[in-house]
Amino acid sequence: MIHTLAITGYKSHELGIFQPSHPAISIIKKSIERNIRSFVEEGLEWVVISGQLEVELWAAEVVIDLKEEFHDLKLAVLLPFVEQEKNWNEENKHLFEEILINADYVNAITNRPYESPAQFRLKNEFIIQKSDGLLLVYDEEKEGTPKFMFQRAKKEQEKRNYLIQQITFYDLQLMVEETQWNQS
Repeated sequence: MIHTLAITGYKSHELGIFQPSHPAISIIKKSIERNIRSFVEEGLEWVVISGQLEVELWAAEVVIDLKEEFHDLKLAVLLPFVEQEKNWNEENKHLFEEILINADYVNAITNRPYESPAQFRLKNEFIIQKSDGLLLVYDEEKEGTPKFMFQRAKKEQEKRNYLIQQITFYDLQLMVEETQWNQS
């Protein structure tokens, strides 16, 4: 049973998404929502993100919306370091602040500003240890930043019953087709 689910995925530049109104965002969010709903029906209580831009923040928006329907669902934001958003544009900072305000738990894994890539490895390690599974928007045929979390999760699977659920490009294409079918 999955009580705590970590979520991560690609950055927008890895997906070729450069506008907040890009139609692919709604497809990704629908796919995340479908997965979360299925986990909630099986007892999911917490969704954990590290507050990274794009997929993680989109997932947080989905969770915040779902909390109106599923009152026991909670969102945790475990930042790899403080001031993660320091160099982000104003629009991203605003979205990030909204998510932090609506999260049920917020903390930094290292209570220091960015110092080294080791903080990202520590974040991956900590989040995998504190969760029962990982949902990631990631396709092994197109490497990107989620591969590090994916590799760490695969190592965790060798030690314990740790779920890895991927949303691949094929899954996203099926969601596009289903959405088009439902609209016609």
